[in-house]
Amino acid sequence: MTGPAPDALHRQPGDAWVECTCGRRHWGLFGAAGLLLARRTATGHDVVLQHRALWSDQGGTWGLPGGALAPGESPVDGALREAAEEAGIDPTGVRVLTTRILDHGPWAYTTVVALAVGPQLPRPTDAESLAVAWVPTPRVAQRALLVAFGQAWPGLRTLVEAS
Repeated sequence: MTGPAPDALHRQPGDAWVECTCGRRHWGLFGAAGLLLARRTATGHDVVLQHRALWSDQGGTWGLPGGALAPGESPVDGALREAAEEAGIDPTGVRVLTTRILDHGPWAYTTVVALAVGPQLPRPTDAESLAVAWVPTPRVAQRALLVAFGQAWPGLRTLVEAS
């Protein structure tokens, strides 16, 4: 984080930085997870992206709604919880397709790839989001992406477009 977080955040025991053996620090004592929610359209696929608050790590970039896992929480449950908190995603209208793990040993980030199977009206629902939007897959890479998400996007796009 580059500044103090607003008081309106959903704090839980996993919220803290981890100094990783990769030389970077990562958010989430028990790891972290994010939801890559897709929907089929007449012309292809859209995915939900979150425009990250300026005060957050890599603020102002676009990425997935997600965050730190709570103690004992599965990555799928954590990603669905975070997406509901940050982007108003209704977990009852989501079908999980697969997961992808970025494993750093002492810390891991899980991308939960899912399909919208019910109505979804993604929108900013807490202070962590400047905006939340459905974005056509060909246009995702045109945005200023969170670094790790930008690196993972080509492979994730393939998964989404195969669904």
